[in-house]
Amino acid sequence: MTSFEPEFLVPRSPDPGEQPGRPEPSSGSPSADQKPADQKPADQKPAQEPAAPDPGLPPLTLRDPLPPVVDTVDAYRETCRAIARGTGPVAIDAERASGYRYSQRAYLVQLRRVGSGTHLVDPVPFDDLTDLDDAIGDSEWILHAATQDLPCLTEAGMRPRALFDTELAGRLLNLPRVGLATLVEQFLGHSLAKEHSAADWSTRPLPDPWLLYAALDVEVLVELRDLLEVELEKAGKLDWAHQEFEALLTFTGPAPKTDRWRRTSGMHRLRGRRNLGLVRELWEMRDEIAQRRDTTPGRVLADAAIVEMATAAPTDVDELKGLRTMRGRGARRHLNDWQRAIDTALALPEDELPRSSMRGDGPPPPRAWAEKHPDAADRLARCRDVVTTLADRHDLPAENLISPGLVRELAWEPPAEISPDTVGAALAARGARPWQIELVGALLAEALTG
Repeated sequence: MTSFEPEFLVPRSPDPGEQPGRPEPSSGSPSADQKPADQKPADQKPAQEPAAPDPGLPPLTLRDPLPPVVDTVDAYRETCRAIARGTGPVAIDAERASGYRYSQRAYLVQLRRVGSGTHLVDPVPFDDLTDLDDAIGDSEWILHAATQDLPCLTEAGMRPRALFDTELAGRLLNLPRVGLATLVEQFLGHSLAKEHSAADWSTRPLPDPWLLYAALDVEVLVELRDLLEVELEKAGKLDWAHQEFEALLTFTGPAPKTDRWRRTSGMHRLRGRRNLGLVRELWEMRDEIAQRRDTTPGRVLADAAIVEMATAAPTDVDELKGLRTMRGRGARRHLNDWQRAIDTALALPEDELPRSSMRGDGPPPPRAWAEKHPDAADRLARCRDVVTTLADRHDLPAENLISPGLVRELAWEPPAEISPDTVGAALAARGARPWQIELVGALLAEALTG
């Protein structure tokens, strides 16, 4: 049986504050290597429409004047001292430039702590933020959608020793919407405007309205955390939340995807391994250019242009220029690079061309099971019924009760000897937490045996 990274969160319902391209669990950016909207995983819930701020609620405002951006050594040292003097948990958020930059680095880090106030730190002038991490020490971090910010904060030299994820807490409470703006409205009675969520945070200097937006994101995280903890305790789910938060401490980002070029939008219309080889070479050339320029791949070349070039397979630059998608100045900027990638693909021997489908260690898509593997399809149906029933019983989203991918793995290749113990061990090996195993282990074992 194969192993894989534990799934902490499913793709969350978009709120006005979501930035495009924030992964997750999440997982979309305008980056062209992202999966098109019509290729959602079978277990993913359809995204909900973002809720507009309630006009009847008072807008959230800062309790203190907007702080200046921390971008000098002296200001940074004072911020570290202030954070160290504070008490209680530290509210933290980070802003990236998804949709504008290739990298997912943090371009602004916001912190707020009782006794310390709010601080807006620009990480760009500094080698890292390890001194700030030391100032926080073992104190709890409060994050909203931790899997979105932990990778870029880790890259900056910051890593929590304890954390509370307000979005994940909302999921465990089975709230219909768990975006920060919605939770602030529901629990604190204030509207939270999110109009700058998709801004290019690599811009310098950052405009004051953007900085106000960023400061508001941590303004009430401490209060929100305390209210959510009370609700988790009432629901008997606080221990579950603690286990989830503990698991997040080792989260470093989603596992690297293989053959990312296969996610090129529109390539399903292509036929033949040579055409696939053209897509691969063009995609990799685009990715190399995007990384070098630190811009999103979609801003270098659209997926549609890759597909058109792969279909036409032009043999020289003049022929390449004549393609419809090459009329734009941006696409023509790298004509020689595109032609070189095309020439490389056309010269590849047959045995070096990509196969029509990617070889994977995991099970195939469930839609193919009924015909070719009916026993596995039956096991999966029974397991899904168990998960749905248990999720309803415990007032949880099914995907937070247990990872859908993990259930597929079990149904495809169950333990040689099926029992609550062996199923529990298989679940634990794949990252399931003890509370999840306690709830689903025995019943999944029954479902696997039929």
